[in-house]
Amino acid sequence: MTQNTKLRNKIFVTTLILLVARLGIFIPIPGIDHNALNNNLTNNSIISFLNIFSGGGFSVLGIFALGIVPYINASIVIQLLIKIIPELETLQKEEGESGRNKITQITRYLTFIWAIIQSSGIALWVKPYVFNWNPEFIIELILTLTVGSIITMWFAETITEFGLGNGPSILIFQNIISGIPKNLKNYVFSIYNKQEISIILLTFLFFIIMLIITVLIQESSRKIHIVSAKQLTKINELNPQSYIPLKLNQGGVMPIVFASAVMTLPTYLYNNFQALRFIIKWFNPHGFLYLPLYCIFTILFSYFYSSLIINPEDIAKNLKKMGASIPNIRPGSDTKKYLESIIYKLNLLGALFLFCIALMPSIITDITKVNTLKGLGATSLLILVGVAVDTAKQIQTYIISQQYDNILE
Repeated sequence: MTQNTKLRNKIFVTTLILLVARLGIFIPIPGIDHNALNNNLTNNSIISFLNIFSGGGFSVLGIFALGIVPYINASIVIQLLIKIIPELETLQKEEGESGRNKITQITRYLTFIWAIIQSSGIALWVKPYVFNWNPEFIIELILTLTVGSIITMWFAETITEFGLGNGPSILIFQNIISGIPKNLKNYVFSIYNKQEISIILLTFLFFIIMLIITVLIQESSRKIHIVSAKQLTKINELNPQSYIPLKLNQGGVMPIVFASAVMTLPTYLYNNFQALRFIIKWFNPHGFLYLPLYCIFTILFSYFYSSLIINPEDIAKNLKKMGASIPNIRPGSDTKKYLESIIYKLNLLGALFLFCIALMPSIITDITKVNTLKGLGATSLLILVGVAVDTAKQIQTYIISQQYDNILE
Protein backbone atom coordinates (compact mmCIF):
# COMPACT_ATOMS: atom_id res chain seq x y z
CA MET A 1 0.00 0.00 0.00
CA THR A 2 1.46 3.36 -1.05
CA GLN A 3 1.76 6.38 1.22
CA ASN A 4 -0.90 8.21 -0.82
CA THR A 5 -3.36 5.34 -0.32
CA LYS A 6 -2.58 5.29 3.40
CA LEU A 7 -3.13 9.04 3.62
CA ARG A 8 -6.47 8.80 1.78
CA ASN A 9 -7.59 5.99 4.08
CA LYS A 10 -6.64 8.02 7.15
CA ILE A 11 -8.53 11.05 5.86
CA PHE A 12 -11.59 8.88 5.10
CA VAL A 13 -11.57 7.26 8.58
CA THR A 14 -11.17 10.65 10.29
CA THR A 15 -13.94 12.29 8.22
CA LEU A 16 -16.38 9.41 8.80
CA ILE A 17 -15.82 9.39 12.58
CA LEU A 18 -16.15 13.18 12.81
CA LEU A 19 -19.44 13.03 10.90
CA VAL A 20 -20.90 10.33 13.20
CA ALA A 21 -19.65 12.13 16.32
CA ARG A 22 -21.23 15.39 15.17
CA LEU A 23 -24.58 13.76 14.38
CA GLY A 24 -24.67 12.09 17.80
CA ILE A 25 -24.60 15.47 19.54
CA PHE A 26 -27.95 16.39 17.96
CA ILE A 27 -29.81 13.17 18.76
CA PRO A 28 -31.79 14.48 21.77
CA ILE A 29 -32.38 12.52 24.94
CA PRO A 30 -36.17 11.96 25.28
CA GLY A 31 -38.15 13.14 28.27
CA ILE A 32 -36.60 16.63 28.45
CA ASP A 33 -38.09 19.98 27.44
CA HIS A 34 -35.17 20.93 25.20
CA ASN A 35 -36.60 24.32 24.21
CA ALA A 36 -36.92 25.46 27.83
CA LEU A 37 -33.47 24.05 28.60
CA ASN A 38 -31.82 25.89 25.71
CA ASN A 39 -33.56 29.18 26.52
CA ASN A 40 -32.41 29.12 30.13
CA LEU A 41 -28.80 28.27 29.29
CA THR A 42 -28.11 31.00 26.75
CA ASN A 43 -26.28 33.27 29.19
CA ASN A 44 -24.84 30.58 31.47
CA SER A 45 -21.06 31.17 31.47
CA ILE A 46 -20.14 27.68 32.73
CA ILE A 47 -22.27 25.94 30.09
CA SER A 48 -20.85 28.25 27.40
CA PHE A 49 -17.35 27.21 28.47
CA LEU A 50 -18.21 23.49 28.43
CA ASN A 51 -19.87 23.89 25.03
CA ILE A 52 -16.44 24.81 23.60
CA PHE A 53 -15.37 21.18 24.08
CA SER A 54 -18.73 19.53 23.37
CA GLY A 55 -19.78 21.52 20.29
CA GLY A 56 -22.95 22.78 21.96
CA GLY A 57 -23.73 19.37 23.41
CA PHE A 58 -24.57 20.71 26.88
CA SER A 59 -27.19 23.06 25.44
CA VAL A 60 -28.73 20.42 23.17
CA LEU A 61 -28.22 17.54 25.65
CA GLY A 62 -27.93 14.81 23.04
CA ILE A 63 -26.54 11.32 23.50
CA PHE A 64 -22.97 12.59 22.94
CA ALA A 65 -23.46 15.65 25.17
CA LEU A 66 -20.49 14.81 27.42
CA GLY A 67 -18.35 14.26 24.35
CA ILE A 68 -14.62 14.03 24.99
CA VAL A 69 -14.78 16.03 28.26
CA PRO A 70 -14.59 13.02 30.68
CA TYR A 71 -11.64 11.60 28.71
CA ILE A 72 -9.78 14.93 28.87
CA ASN A 73 -10.47 15.21 32.61
CA ALA A 74 -9.30 11.64 33.19
CA SER A 75 -6.12 12.25 31.17
CA ILE A 76 -5.32 15.35 33.22
CA VAL A 77 -5.90 13.49 36.50
CA ILE A 78 -3.66 10.61 35.34
CA GLN A 79 -0.89 13.07 34.45
CA LEU A 80 -1.12 14.52 37.94
CA LEU A 81 -1.14 11.07 39.58
CA ILE A 82 1.94 10.00 37.59
CA LYS A 83 3.89 12.78 39.32
CA ILE A 84 2.52 11.79 42.74
CA ILE A 85 2.45 7.97 42.64
CA PRO A 86 5.88 6.37 42.01
CA GLU A 87 4.35 3.13 40.65
CA LEU A 88 2.58 5.00 37.83
CA GLU A 89 5.75 6.96 37.03
CA THR A 90 7.66 3.68 36.79
CA LEU A 91 5.02 2.28 34.43
CA GLN A 92 5.36 5.24 32.10
CA LYS A 93 9.14 5.68 32.11
CA GLU A 94 10.64 2.23 32.60
CA GLU A 95 8.24 -0.38 31.22
CA GLY A 96 8.09 0.88 27.65
CA GLU A 97 5.08 0.10 25.44
CA SER A 98 3.58 -2.33 27.99
CA GLY A 99 3.65 0.33 30.72
CA ARG A 100 2.09 2.96 28.48
CA ASN A 101 -0.69 0.51 27.53
CA LYS A 102 -1.43 -0.01 31.24
CA ILE A 103 -1.57 3.77 31.75
CA THR A 104 -3.99 4.00 28.82
CA GLN A 105 -6.19 1.29 30.34
CA ILE A 106 -6.25 3.09 33.70
CA THR A 107 -7.24 6.28 31.87
CA ARG A 108 -10.15 4.45 30.25
CA TYR A 109 -11.41 3.16 33.61
CA LEU A 110 -11.13 6.64 35.08
CA THR A 111 -13.00 8.06 32.07
CA PHE A 112 -15.85 5.63 32.77
CA ILE A 113 -16.00 6.66 36.44
CA TRP A 114 -15.77 10.36 35.56
CA ALA A 115 -18.54 10.01 32.96
CA ILE A 116 -20.84 8.42 35.57
CA ILE A 117 -20.13 11.27 38.01
CA GLN A 118 -20.79 13.97 35.41
CA SER A 119 -23.89 12.17 34.13
CA SER A 120 -25.25 11.98 37.67
CA GLY A 121 -24.67 15.72 38.10
CA ILE A 122 -26.48 16.43 34.83
CA ALA A 123 -29.39 14.20 35.90
CA LEU A 124 -29.88 16.40 38.98
CA TRP A 125 -29.23 19.62 37.07
CA VAL A 126 -31.93 19.04 34.38
CA LYS A 127 -34.66 18.21 36.90
CA PRO A 128 -36.61 21.49 36.27
CA TYR A 129 -36.74 20.68 32.53
CA VAL A 130 -37.80 17.00 32.76
CA PHE A 131 -41.40 16.03 32.09
CA ASN A 132 -41.36 13.02 34.44
CA TRP A 133 -38.32 13.05 36.73
CA ASN A 134 -38.09 9.69 38.51
CA PRO A 135 -35.44 7.03 39.36
CA GLU A 136 -36.02 5.24 36.06
CA PHE A 137 -35.35 8.42 34.06
CA ILE A 138 -32.23 9.16 36.12
CA ILE A 139 -30.77 5.69 35.45
CA GLU A 140 -31.57 5.92 31.72
CA LEU A 141 -30.00 9.39 31.47
CA ILE A 142 -26.83 8.33 33.30
CA LEU A 143 -26.46 5.21 31.15
CA THR A 144 -27.08 7.13 27.92
CA LEU A 145 -24.59 9.90 28.64
CA THR A 146 -21.96 7.49 30.00
CA VAL A 147 -22.17 5.16 27.00
CA GLY A 148 -22.08 8.19 24.69
CA SER A 149 -18.91 9.37 26.40
CA ILE A 150 -17.26 5.94 26.13
CA ILE A 151 -18.15 5.78 22.42
CA THR A 152 -16.63 9.24 21.92
CA MET A 153 -13.47 8.08 23.70
CA TRP A 154 -13.32 5.13 21.30
CA PHE A 155 -13.76 7.55 18.38
CA ALA A 156 -10.81 9.60 19.67
CA GLU A 157 -8.55 6.55 20.05
CA THR A 158 -9.56 5.25 16.61
CA ILE A 159 -8.65 8.59 14.99
CA THR A 160 -5.30 8.59 16.79
CA GLU A 161 -4.47 5.03 15.69
CA PHE A 162 -6.03 4.77 12.23
CA GLY A 163 -6.93 8.34 11.31
CA LEU A 164 -5.17 11.65 10.93
CA GLY A 165 -3.95 13.66 13.91
CA ASN A 166 -4.58 13.38 17.63
CA GLY A 167 -8.10 12.04 18.21
CA PRO A 168 -9.22 14.13 21.22
CA SER A 169 -7.76 17.30 19.71
CA ILE A 170 -9.43 16.68 16.35
CA LEU A 171 -12.84 16.17 18.02
CA ILE A 172 -12.45 19.41 20.01
CA PHE A 173 -11.27 21.17 16.83
CA GLN A 174 -14.47 20.09 15.06
CA ASN A 175 -16.65 21.28 17.93
CA ILE A 176 -15.04 24.73 17.95
CA ILE A 177 -15.23 25.11 14.17
CA SER A 178 -18.92 24.10 14.20
CA GLY A 179 -19.72 26.97 16.59
CA ILE A 180 -18.19 29.73 14.42
CA PRO A 181 -20.98 29.90 11.76
CA LYS A 182 -23.59 30.12 14.53
CA ASN A 183 -21.68 33.04 16.01
CA LEU A 184 -21.26 34.80 12.67
CA LYS A 185 -24.88 34.52 11.53
CA ASN A 186 -25.94 37.02 14.20
CA TYR A 187 -23.97 39.77 12.48
CA VAL A 188 -25.29 40.78 9.07
CA PHE A 189 -23.83 43.94 7.55
CA SER A 190 -24.97 46.08 4.65
CA ILE A 191 -22.37 46.17 1.87
CA TYR A 192 -23.58 49.65 0.96
CA ASN A 193 -22.63 51.14 4.30
CA LYS A 194 -19.00 52.31 4.11
CA GLN A 195 -18.71 52.53 7.88
CA GLU A 196 -19.77 48.93 8.32
CA ILE A 197 -17.38 47.80 5.57
CA SER A 198 -14.51 49.54 7.36
CA ILE A 199 -15.53 47.84 10.64
CA ILE A 200 -15.54 44.45 8.92
CA LEU A 201 -12.08 45.05 7.44
CA LEU A 202 -10.74 46.30 10.78
CA THR A 203 -12.16 43.27 12.58
CA PHE A 204 -10.64 40.96 9.97
CA LEU A 205 -7.25 42.70 10.33
CA PHE A 206 -7.32 42.31 14.11
CA PHE A 207 -8.24 38.66 13.71
CA ILE A 208 -5.28 38.03 11.38
CA ILE A 209 -2.92 39.75 13.84
CA MET A 210 -4.31 37.66 16.70
CA LEU A 211 -3.88 34.51 14.60
CA ILE A 212 -0.26 35.35 13.73
CA ILE A 213 0.61 36.03 17.38
CA THR A 214 -1.01 32.75 18.40
CA VAL A 215 0.97 30.78 15.80
CA LEU A 216 4.20 32.46 16.91
CA ILE A 217 3.53 31.59 20.55
CA GLN A 218 2.66 27.99 19.72
CA GLU A 219 5.77 27.47 17.56
CA SER A 220 8.37 29.60 19.38
CA SER A 221 11.09 27.81 21.33
CA ARG A 222 14.43 28.51 22.97
CA LYS A 223 17.27 26.35 21.67
CA ILE A 224 19.72 25.25 24.38
CA HIS A 225 22.80 24.09 22.50
CA ILE A 226 24.57 21.00 23.79
CA VAL A 227 27.98 19.53 23.00
CA SER A 228 29.33 16.02 23.52
CA ALA A 229 32.84 14.88 24.40
CA LYS A 230 33.25 13.39 20.89
CA GLN A 231 32.43 16.72 19.26
CA LEU A 232 34.98 18.54 21.41
CA THR A 233 37.74 16.17 20.33
CA LYS A 234 36.97 16.65 16.63
CA ILE A 235 36.03 20.30 16.20
CA ASN A 236 36.05 23.28 18.47
CA GLU A 237 32.62 24.52 17.56
CA LEU A 238 28.99 23.67 18.28
CA ASN A 239 26.90 21.49 16.05
CA PRO A 240 23.84 23.60 15.17
CA GLN A 241 21.75 20.40 15.06
CA SER A 242 22.54 19.49 18.69
CA TYR A 243 20.22 21.37 20.98
CA ILE A 244 17.37 21.01 23.47
CA PRO A 245 14.20 22.82 22.28
CA LEU A 246 12.32 24.47 25.16
CA LYS A 247 8.98 25.80 23.98
CA LEU A 248 7.86 29.29 24.93
CA ASN A 249 4.39 27.99 25.70
CA GLN A 250 5.31 24.69 27.32
CA GLY A 251 1.86 23.94 28.69
CA GLY A 252 0.08 24.55 25.40
CA VAL A 253 -3.59 25.40 25.79
CA MET A 254 -4.04 23.82 29.23
CA PRO A 255 -3.06 26.85 31.40
CA ILE A 256 -5.64 29.07 29.72
CA VAL A 257 -8.23 26.27 29.90
CA PHE A 258 -7.72 25.90 33.66
CA ALA A 259 -7.67 29.66 34.22
CA SER A 260 -10.83 30.18 32.13
CA ALA A 261 -12.58 27.37 34.00
CA VAL A 262 -11.72 28.88 37.38
CA MET A 263 -12.84 32.35 36.27
CA THR A 264 -16.32 31.06 35.41
CA LEU A 265 -16.92 30.26 39.08
CA PRO A 266 -17.40 33.87 40.30
CA THR A 267 -20.27 34.36 37.83
CA TYR A 268 -21.87 31.10 38.92
CA LEU A 269 -21.52 31.98 42.62
CA TYR A 270 -22.83 35.50 42.00
CA ASN A 271 -25.97 34.14 40.31
CA ASN A 272 -26.68 31.42 42.88
CA PHE A 273 -25.51 32.80 46.25
CA GLN A 274 -26.98 36.20 47.02
CA ALA A 275 -25.26 36.42 50.41
CA LEU A 276 -21.85 36.50 48.72
CA ARG A 277 -22.69 39.02 46.02
CA PHE A 278 -21.13 42.00 47.80
CA ILE A 279 -17.73 40.24 47.66
CA ILE A 280 -17.98 38.24 44.44
CA LYS A 281 -19.05 41.24 42.35
CA TRP A 282 -15.41 42.44 42.33
CA PHE A 283 -14.36 39.17 40.67
CA ASN A 284 -17.00 39.19 37.92
CA PRO A 285 -15.95 40.01 34.32
CA HIS A 286 -16.78 43.68 34.93
CA GLY A 287 -15.16 43.82 38.39
CA PHE A 288 -11.78 45.51 38.88
CA LEU A 289 -10.19 42.34 40.35
CA TYR A 290 -11.22 40.08 37.45
CA LEU A 291 -8.28 40.77 35.11
CA PRO A 292 -5.52 40.67 37.79
CA LEU A 293 -6.90 37.38 39.11
CA TYR A 294 -7.20 35.98 35.58
CA CYS A 295 -3.56 36.90 34.90
CA ILE A 296 -2.37 35.34 38.19
CA PHE A 297 -4.20 32.07 37.51
CA THR A 298 -2.82 31.91 33.96
CA ILE A 299 0.74 32.31 35.26
CA LEU A 300 0.25 29.80 38.10
CA PHE A 301 -1.24 27.15 35.83
CA SER A 302 1.51 27.73 33.25
CA TYR A 303 4.15 26.94 35.88
CA PHE A 304 2.13 24.03 37.23
CA TYR A 305 1.45 22.36 33.88
CA SER A 306 5.00 22.97 32.67
CA SER A 307 6.30 21.11 35.75
CA LEU A 308 4.21 18.09 34.67
CA ILE A 309 5.59 18.09 31.13
CA ILE A 310 9.29 18.85 31.55
CA ASN A 311 11.64 17.96 34.40
CA PRO A 312 15.02 19.79 34.44
CA GLU A 313 16.49 17.16 36.77
CA ASP A 314 15.70 14.35 34.29
CA ILE A 315 17.20 16.35 31.43
CA ALA A 316 20.37 17.01 33.41
CA LYS A 317 20.70 13.28 34.28
CA ASN A 318 20.14 12.19 30.68
CA LEU A 319 22.73 14.67 29.38
CA LYS A 320 25.25 13.34 31.91
CA LYS A 321 24.56 9.73 30.89
CA MET A 322 25.10 10.60 27.20
CA GLY A 323 28.33 12.41 27.96
CA ALA A 324 26.87 15.71 26.75
CA SER A 325 26.67 19.09 28.42
CA ILE A 326 25.60 22.68 27.89
CA PRO A 327 28.57 24.91 26.93
CA ASN A 328 30.05 26.79 29.93
CA ILE A 329 27.69 24.96 32.32
CA ARG A 330 28.95 22.15 34.53
CA PRO A 331 27.02 18.84 34.35
CA GLY A 332 24.75 17.80 37.19
CA SER A 333 23.25 20.31 39.61
CA ASP A 334 24.55 23.36 37.71
CA THR A 335 22.84 22.15 34.52
CA LYS A 336 19.61 21.58 36.45
CA LYS A 337 19.71 25.10 37.94
CA TYR A 338 20.46 26.63 34.54
CA LEU A 339 17.54 24.81 32.89
CA GLU A 340 15.20 25.75 35.76
CA SER A 341 16.16 29.41 35.29
CA ILE A 342 15.47 29.27 31.53
CA ILE A 343 12.18 27.42 31.97
CA TYR A 344 11.08 29.86 34.69
CA LYS A 345 11.62 32.84 32.36
CA LEU A 346 9.97 31.12 29.39
CA ASN A 347 6.93 30.17 31.49
CA LEU A 348 6.47 33.75 32.70
CA LEU A 349 6.80 35.18 29.19
CA GLY A 350 4.55 32.50 27.68
CA ALA A 351 1.89 33.00 30.38
CA LEU A 352 1.83 36.76 29.77
CA PHE A 353 1.44 36.16 26.03
CA LEU A 354 -1.43 33.75 26.74
CA PHE A 355 -3.11 36.35 28.91
CA CYS A 356 -2.76 38.98 26.16
CA ILE A 357 -4.37 36.60 23.66
CA ALA A 358 -7.19 35.98 26.14
CA LEU A 359 -7.87 39.72 26.27
CA MET A 360 -7.63 40.39 22.53
CA PRO A 361 -11.22 39.33 21.57
CA SER A 362 -12.63 41.74 24.19
CA ILE A 363 -10.28 44.54 23.09
CA ILE A 364 -11.24 44.01 19.43
CA THR A 365 -14.91 44.07 20.40
CA ASP A 366 -14.48 47.36 22.30
CA ILE A 367 -12.63 48.97 19.38
CA THR A 368 -14.81 47.77 16.48
CA LYS A 369 -18.10 47.50 18.45
CA VAL A 370 -18.58 44.12 16.78
CA ASN A 371 -19.18 41.20 19.11
CA THR A 372 -18.30 38.51 16.57
CA LEU A 373 -14.84 37.62 17.85
CA LYS A 374 -15.92 37.52 21.47
CA GLY A 375 -17.24 34.03 20.86
CA LEU A 376 -13.78 32.97 19.70
CA GLY A 377 -11.81 33.15 22.93
CA ALA A 378 -8.16 32.45 23.59
CA THR A 379 -8.85 28.82 24.47
CA SER A 380 -10.62 28.19 21.17
CA LEU A 381 -8.00 30.00 19.11
CA LEU A 382 -5.07 28.19 20.73
CA ILE A 383 -6.74 24.81 20.18
CA LEU A 384 -7.53 25.63 16.54
CA VAL A 385 -3.99 26.77 15.80
CA GLY A 386 -2.32 23.92 17.69
CA VAL A 387 -4.42 21.18 16.07
CA ALA A 388 -4.15 22.71 12.59
CA VAL A 389 -0.35 22.99 12.84
CA ASP A 390 0.09 19.44 14.21
CA THR A 391 -2.21 17.92 11.57
CA ALA A 392 -0.48 19.85 8.77
CA LYS A 393 2.89 18.53 9.99
CA GLN A 394 1.57 14.97 9.98
CA ILE A 395 0.25 15.32 6.41
CA GLN A 396 3.59 16.82 5.39
CA THR A 397 5.35 13.79 6.90
CA TYR A 398 3.29 11.41 4.75
CA ILE A 399 4.00 13.45 1.63
CA ILE A 400 7.76 13.50 2.33
CA SER A 401 7.67 9.73 2.98
CA GLN A 402 6.02 9.24 -0.42
CA GLN A 403 8.76 11.30 -2.10
CA TYR A 404 11.46 9.16 -0.45
CA ASP A 405 9.67 5.98 -1.56
CA ASN A 406 9.61 7.28 -5.14
CA ILE A 407 13.34 8.06 -4.99
CA LEU A 408 14.16 4.56 -3.70
CA GLU A 409 12.07 2.97 -6.41
